[in-house]
Amino acid sequence: MNNATFVNAANLLGAVAGRFGLIVPGFRTPPRIVGVQRTVRRRPGGGVVAVAVKGRPIAAVLADMIEGVIVVNELRPPESDTVRAALWSAVASLLSADASPRVRRVA
Repeated sequence: MNNATFVNAANLLGAVAGRFGLIVPGFRTPPRIVGVQRTVRRRPGGGVVAVAVKGRPIAAVLADMIEGVIVVNELRPPESDTVRAALWSAVASLLSADASPRVRRVA
């Protein structure tokens, strides 16, 4: 996953969270703690989800970002299931877009 895709995913997830009236966390990469894939810092009125991107499949990164939204908002089923499905729908196109082959042109 490149930086542009990470930013796009963060914006899409934030928009969906906002439509549900949820707290929109900040997203950053990488986590400050070495060796972890995701950290969540909760703060009054918000939080920050930090996700490791380098060397990881895009699906794993997106899953961590989505779960971060769920955790920051302290959602429980059935609401968490509804929100999680909406978040995945919002970023589903990124899975195929990032997997498309990149053509390098040589002059």
